[in-house]
Amino acid sequence: MPDVPSVLLNNGNSIPQFGFGVFLVKPEETVEATTHALDAGYRHIDTAQMYGNEAEVGEAIAKSGIDRSEVFVTSKLNNGFHRPDDARAAFDLSLEVMNLDYLDLFLIHWPLPTRYDGDFVSTWQTLEEFYREGRARNIGVSNFQINHLNRLAGECDITPAVNQIEVHPYLVQDELRSYCAERQIAVEAWSPIARGKITDDPTISEIAGRHNKTNAQVVLRWHIQRGDIVFPKSTKPERIKENIDIFDFELGPEDVEAISNLDRGERTGPDPDTFDLIPD
Repeated sequence: MPDVPSVLLNNGNSIPQFGFGVFLVKPEETVEATTHALDAGYRHIDTAQMYGNEAEVGEAIAKSGIDRSEVFVTSKLNNGFHRPDDARAAFDLSLEVMNLDYLDLFLIHWPLPTRYDGDFVSTWQTLEEFYREGRARNIGVSNFQINHLNRLAGECDITPAVNQIEVHPYLVQDELRSYCAERQIAVEAWSPIARGKITDDPTISEIAGRHNKTNAQVVLRWHIQRGDIVFPKSTKPERIKENIDIFDFELGPEDVEAISNLDRGERTGPDPDTFDLIPD
């Protein structure tokens, strides 16, 4: 069993720093993939209402025989349910389909500043309800920029425990990460290997060769050493095992710097200030 470190959140709770993501994993493949992850030692599973595979994540956890308290489960609010009553119903449904009494972390998936008259504050205040009720042990946001976080700080009671944002060697997000660090908001990195673009990067390949690791393992280790929470996804058992095999080596400061210097402000996903998709 790999010795995965934990990150202390601003409310005193902790979260495993390494987990398994199921973004774009088909529902019919999710039980098997999540089972492989749990068997490989993953104890942090990241899903979302928009992924359409919450039920299958819950099924895999139930079948695993692992005590519920040992698995950290995250889900996220669908973009179509930001209105408070809609958010309440959607959260209830997530618990129902996953057959869980609580979620370890629940996030607003996108701020959607051009939707809902720009109101994501009432959405956040609804998540505060879930937290106070104990049905969400931790609450946070995803894809929130500094201006979005400043607004929550000025109008709400609870600081997000987590901000899940796109981070990888080509988008290091140092300004936003520093802002979050100053406020003890843990950063989770989605698209951690830039959707595979790092595979042929010569700088990363050179570092990987010296450490006898793959490019993906080196970049995942870079995330860990920078303090980010990361959850790569795969449906291949051998890749699932390979991804978590990053706790037996350490990058030198020069390696971390070299990878960070690859930054070019390049997103693989949408711009949070303009993204407004509401799924059918």
